[in-house]
Amino acid sequence: MIEWYSSPALRRRCQAGLNKGEAAHKLKRAVFFHERGEIRDRSFESQAFRASGLNLVVSAIVHWNTVYLDRAITQLKRAGRDIPDTLSKHISPLSWEHINLTGIYTWDAEH
Repeated sequence: MIEWYSSPALRRRCQAGLNKGEAAHKLKRAVFFHERGEIRDRSFESQAFRASGLNLVVSAIVHWNTVYLDRAITQLKRAGRDIPDTLSKHISPLSWEHINLTGIYTWDAEH
């Protein structure tokens, strides 16, 4: 407890971990919007299946974001941009704003 109060670096590391956890929960809430985000299954097995499905979808999003971020950084470096390696620890693959979670698509009729 004393180390917590006397070490700003420790508090920053802990806060970063808490922020990542909260970002993961926000992503799960965004993905699981059916039934107002509540698991209403009666059996434990059904609840486990629903939670496992949610974790699978979230893992797929995080995996794709990780691959895409790596490709984007590689492309920027090839283009001559200086991207410090220390910057990557501040970029999270838990973003989902670029993903259409509701299934509503718009099409340009002229193309």
